[in-house]
Amino acid sequence: MTTALIPPCDETRAVAPAPASQTYDPRGTLLATILGSSLAFVVGSIINVALPAMQTEFGVGPTGAQWIVNAYLLPLGALVLIGGALGDVTGRKRIFEGGLLLFAASCLLCAVAWNFPVLMLARALEGVAAAMIAPTSLAIIADAFTGPERGKAIGTWAAIGAAAGAVAPVLGGLIVDFAGWRWAFVAVTPVALYALWTARHAVRESRAPRDECAPLDWSGAALIMCALLALIWVLIALPDQGATPATLAALTVGIVLLLAFFAVEYSKGDNAMTPLRLFAKSSFLGLSLLTFFLYAALGGLLVLLPYVLIQELGYSATAAGAALLPFPLLLGVLSRAVGGTLATRLGTRTILTAGSVLVAAGFGLFTRMPDADVNYWRDVLPALVVLAVGMAASVAPLTTAVLQSAGPQYSGVASGVNNAIARIAGLVATALLGIVLLGDAGTLVAGLTQAAWVGLGLSLVSAASAWLLLKTDAQEAR
Repeated sequence: MTTALIPPCDETRAVAPAPASQTYDPRGTLLATILGSSLAFVVGSIINVALPAMQTEFGVGPTGAQWIVNAYLLPLGALVLIGGALGDVTGRKRIFEGGLLLFAASCLLCAVAWNFPVLMLARALEGVAAAMIAPTSLAIIADAFTGPERGKAIGTWAAIGAAAGAVAPVLGGLIVDFAGWRWAFVAVTPVALYALWTARHAVRESRAPRDECAPLDWSGAALIMCALLALIWVLIALPDQGATPATLAALTVGIVLLLAFFAVEYSKGDNAMTPLRLFAKSSFLGLSLLTFFLYAALGGLLVLLPYVLIQELGYSATAAGAALLPFPLLLGVLSRAVGGTLATRLGTRTILTAGSVLVAAGFGLFTRMPDADVNYWRDVLPALVVLAVGMAASVAPLTTAVLQSAGPQYSGVASGVNNAIARIAGLVATALLGIVLLGDAGTLVAGLTQAAWVGLGLSLVSAASAWLLLKTDAQEAR
């Protein structure tokens, strides 16, 4: 995902809430969690349209632009699982409030960043904060609501989060155009502080039952964080530096650390933050592959497209944000209706395969974009519409399928793992954009069409993963 793309399975963090006896305000709880969890979508959307301005001010080139995005995605993808576990053990309200405070402080640090390393530090802290906020927000909702009210609360959370992610690029573009990108971070800070104040007064503390809490997997979190850092650095550095001793050494270190992560997770069994036995089930493996390739394809596009519109086609930040608006709007409106209804009629495997094929068709339309005289209504909008319909057919069934494939014992862990896979996919996709930005395509538009071919291929791999590895509904029932 880019940070603007809602990952799958977030709502399943609400599985198995812990009862609590403190008084609380349900409306205030819902407001605080909606505001808090929307921050990640909003900041991600703003970054996508502010990226050229930030890159120009710091004079960092395309590689620096990639790091502006990935400095946030790296800790978020690596730590989101342990962030949820930390809330289950030490208190969800405590971790949620700590994340909001850290998010507000890191946004202010981004706003006043006096050099590029300080900006990188601030963006990394934002990622850590988001890893604390995202998994605990829905666990808090699960504790505050029961029965039908819980479903309504989660639906409201999802709808408003999608709306925030849709509106943020336009509002962010206005701020960037008329006040500067630093003020976009300033504008987010009061929202985080108000969510913190509301949570302090409305949310009750809750924890998971002690017999359901596995030991915190700090070693696994540290290994995957360092492995991803090394491997992502290699992916970003290779187009610019080539196969130098430094890149080859980093590649070796990254692979060794990744293997060590798998060894540690295997040795910990069900106490690991990523139980490897989940991937022994063909359906869960297929869903994981589908998630990775589909979200990598979409994540790369949602970073690259506004960059091309601004840098190559002369769009303002506001216009670029408005150009992207149809995608999240259609995705939010259609995902429940199209995904839920068609999945019931056609079956999960069929709808996930068809959704991925539709996404591939959307990328196919992008491959036909001309190098010159690009027309938004003819060359961009139709592709975005097809992509949105394809994703709408995939998001809701994907959430349900993950739960079914894992079974009730692992449903919460499986949803968290799938969420992390989606975020890591966006991280990898952004790291690979250097091949387009520093390649020999000639123009950014030509690079976008090349990236669209890659996105088409990744989407077809997603479709194949669903069709070949997922069980049919009849097989799942047996």
